[in-house]
Amino acid sequence: MTSKRTLAVTFTAAAVITGAVVATTPATAAPAFTASVFAATHNSYSGDVDGAKGSITYQLDHGVRFIEFDIHDNGYATNHDYSIGHSSPGDLVDHGGGNPASSLLHDWLAVVSAWSGTHTTAAPIVVMLDLKDDLTDNQSYAAGNLTALNQELRAAFGPKMLEAKNYLNGSTVDSLRGKVLPLISGDEGTRAEYRRDVGYHPAIALNGHGQVVEVHDSGAGALWYWTGAYGADGRVTWLRHGRYDSGVTPAVALNDNGDLVEVHQSQSATTLWYHVGHLGADGEISWSASHQYDNGVLPTLAFTGTSTLREIHQSQSSSQNWTWTGTLSGSTVTWTGNAKTSAARYDKTTSVRGTQSVHVYTGADGATPAQTLRVSTDRVAGARIQYDQAAFDEYQQGDPAELQDALFYGAPATASSFIVSGRQNGHLVRGWDFDSAGEATNPPASYPASNTPYASWYQTMIAQQGAVS
Repeated sequence: MTSKRTLAVTFTAAAVITGAVVATTPATAAPAFTASVFAATHNSYSGDVDGAKGSITYQLDHGVRFIEFDIHDNGYATNHDYSIGHSSPGDLVDHGGGNPASSLLHDWLAVVSAWSGTHTTAAPIVVMLDLKDDLTDNQSYAAGNLTALNQELRAAFGPKMLEAKNYLNGSTVDSLRGKVLPLISGDEGTRAEYRRDVGYHPAIALNGHGQVVEVHDSGAGALWYWTGAYGADGRVTWLRHGRYDSGVTPAVALNDNGDLVEVHQSQSATTLWYHVGHLGADGEISWSASHQYDNGVLPTLAFTGTSTLREIHQSQSSSQNWTWTGTLSGSTVTWTGNAKTSAARYDKTTSVRGTQSVHVYTGADGATPAQTLRVSTDRVAGARIQYDQAAFDEYQQGDPAELQDALFYGAPATASSFIVSGRQNGHLVRGWDFDSAGEATNPPASYPASNTPYASWYQTMIAQQGAVS
């Protein structure tokens, strides 16, 4: 293979990251990560079936530092994994040359992880997952939502993985050697949801162990939850997310045993319903069936003891508030003492335990929608409720502005003005289907993702551009 040399010219790197708060390090010696060029392949899994790339191991052995896997969620319920393929699982997948015999993502990530583990001085490897399916309709961790994807990446790469939330602006190639950087591309809606969530009528509960449960409705009748942990720095790390029922205006209470009671109004009527749940150590909620307990609107509740509750809601026909006393036993609540009350409904948007507090609301964060779910604590204001930012999130040509504050950009290799602008503004830019020397730009694409990476024109081009390996 043509020898490599480091990039002699660097470009100013903007302070960009995937929405996480990061530290900034002083400028250090070249080559800067954001100013470097790396050999890259397009549809890396297709090997010699589509193009002339060889196996994943062969690509890595020959200096490729950007690997693309197209993934689908078809069959997740059966396989408990995503599948590799172009238009469908298995499509254009080259299983030869030492590539996995299966099309399961786990097996392909393991190849990259094994190679990285024995090449600890290699330049950072980007593993891009091009989402060919919408993962926003995967309604739980068990169904393969983005928390499940995060977990699969962490399990595959362990400490070799550099998570997006830990990326330091100003990093050099040398500071990242031996690391694997996961990148999400593909379905726009999924990429947006990875960065933020939207909802209506959010409510939150915090217990004495720092466990957090948030519930909200979608605005179209679906009820969703987030669970999280209040950290030593006052930030909430969100652990699990899923849909649990249909309805509107939910509220939730959580005790120190991890028992929770949720109440809500039906979407099309003024009936009131409750769920009992239990929050596990992994952040997952085991939900019981829902039960109607009254008629009314805008329910709220709070634990008054380990197993006792008070619920206050408004009449469906007036401004009069009504109250119930509840006793939690197993998966049910026994409600007694229904009566009118002059007491105000609880503030379901705020929960306080000792000196710790959490408050949930909706509001735009930069270019995000007005219904973006936000959380403030006694120490941190205005954070997004979002998936833990393990992976980087690619901004593509034509995407909405809310995705623009990303480290990684991407466009077809023919989109020269987009590639040049992105590089000039300090981003790492992928140009896919990079199959002609005539598509080279100045500054060049960080990742010219080719189907023929060993062609003489490609090898000459990346050598001239100072590709790093």
